[in-house]
Amino acid sequence: MKFVRFVLLTAFVVGAVVAWDWLRSTPPQQWPEWVPRQLASWVHPDSSSGEEPPARGGQTIRVATFNIQVFGQSKLRKPKVMQVLAQVIRRFDVVAIQEIRSKRQDVLPRLLEYVNADGSRYDYAIGPRLGRTSSAEQYAFVFNTATVEIDRSMVQTVVDRGDRLHREPLVALFRARGPPPEQAFTFLLINIHTDPDEVPQELKALAAVYQAVRRTPHPVSKRLEDDVILLGDLNTDAEHLGPLGRLPYLVAAITQEPTNTRRTKQYDNILFHREATREFTGRAGVLDLQKEFGLSLQEALRVSDHLPVWAEFTIYEGGKPGFVAASAEEPLRR
Repeated sequence: MKFVRFVLLTAFVVGAVVAWDWLRSTPPQQWPEWVPRQLASWVHPDSSSGEEPPARGGQTIRVATFNIQVFGQSKLRKPKVMQVLAQVIRRFDVVAIQEIRSKRQDVLPRLLEYVNADGSRYDYAIGPRLGRTSSAEQYAFVFNTATVEIDRSMVQTVVDRGDRLHREPLVALFRARGPPPEQAFTFLLINIHTDPDEVPQELKALAAVYQAVRRTPHPVSKRLEDDVILLGDLNTDAEHLGPLGRLPYLVAAITQEPTNTRRTKQYDNILFHREATREFTGRAGVLDLQKEFGLSLQEALRVSDHLPVWAEFTIYEGGKPGFVAASAEEPLRR
């Protein structure tokens, strides 16, 4: 009996410590909504082993978005597809991934086995499974720990009380590595995959989400982040963004180029505030899988029916050295 009481007491203490650590990093007004999703989004709290690699040289970072069509067990069984995915990931510093579709939580760990096989040090953060049907999906961010760092207290799923979004966006805060922390480019990413049957309604909801994220302070430092970047599969082109596209100063990195693998439609994009995000270098594009990796159309379609979309930013806050970031008051939590 004493042993049973000891086990129960130990479980209670461990549970209390975990709960307290979570509550400290989450604004009180969000506790009821965050409980199930916050825990689910910490399926992978940290896969880093040992010390961080030294910061890689260079004055810019590239942020990408990639809908890896039905990314699950079937693709994991195709080595050539996985090799292409690994090569794509290694071309960028942060990749927002949509359409992870597997009940097993081994998709991202196995992807990183391919990505890091050459000695790279990529890591990831993943959200909970979302969707109104049995075909649930997950969002994830994969990032190069040599060039960027993540604040894991700010990896959160957006609360959608009105159920206006089929798959609520996953938000994460990053900072470029290299410059002094107070001068480094910090940015919030909003990862989204809209429902193709509800695009107008969801674009209206995303306009509200974008504004809410810009107004939400960091739970510890209480500061606001002005560099908010919304990226993902919007299921529409840059000219038909509705209320989202009508937000003041919001611009799209991709305007005319198609983003599907067949090169016929534009679905994916990267949106940011033109005045606030002066770190944008003006360089952006769509990675053509066929041209870059010598694939046939059918081989490229086995990878995905979408192409990776990317945009380039300087590593310095404000676009140049010496500009002090208002967001550098607190160290990022890796």
